[in-house]
Amino acid sequence: MSRPPRKELTLAQLLPNMLTVAAICAGVTAIRMGVQGDYVRAVQLLLIAGVLDGLDGRLARLLRSTSAMGAELDSLADFVNFGVAAPLVIYFWGLQDMRHAGWIAVLFFAVCCVMRLARFNVSSREEGAKGGSGAYFQGLPSPAGALLAMLPMFFTFALPGMSPPPAPLVGLYMAGVGLLMISPVPVWSFKRTKISRENVKFFLLAFACVAAALTLFTWAALIVICLAYVAVVIWAALIWYPANRS
Repeated sequence: MSRPPRKELTLAQLLPNMLTVAAICAGVTAIRMGVQGDYVRAVQLLLIAGVLDGLDGRLARLLRSTSAMGAELDSLADFVNFGVAAPLVIYFWGLQDMRHAGWIAVLFFAVCCVMRLARFNVSSREEGAKGGSGAYFQGLPSPAGALLAMLPMFFTFALPGMSPPPAPLVGLYMAGVGLLMISPVPVWSFKRTKISRENVKFFLLAFACVAAALTLFTWAALIVICLAYVAVVIWAALIWYPANRS
């Protein structure tokens, strides 16, 4: 009996999965940095993991190398980076004064994240079967949840003389972000947003300004981005979404 021909992949087609693996390495290394007390570098690694997470899926679609394994790997990477590494770094940074309650906050956030990812995977399969795609996520995406959960750290990095907030507030805040991830709050899906050709030049200029701000004033720029994202979520939940549903 002849064997079926083996399917070979080019290195270019493997590049999306390589980015996903690199993101996992960055997230796990962030845990190590958190254990060692190097919180700035830990957060920087988590930000790198977030950027890689945003690139791998788009690159896979561009190279037409999407696969079921790649989708599962991406989901697992999201949980490791944003559901495990991010809350652990926050725990080492600001929750060790209340070890037991702080650890409960970490577990709460991690469970919310994995539930959010499971719901997203199920809804993605259902939308794919129907041939449709919604303009909204249900609940905060896990990368955005991790970014917002680290907002208190951004404030202390931007203001070196500022001491970390009280541990109970940090724990309650992180648990609140976790609840937003599993809530039915509609969150605008930026990756499905389209820009008209007339406005492309303005979009690119705005992107250049944001990139420059992130390079020169990283922590202050991240604070502004987080607050702007919260404003967009509130706007979508209270104004835009109900108007377009009626």
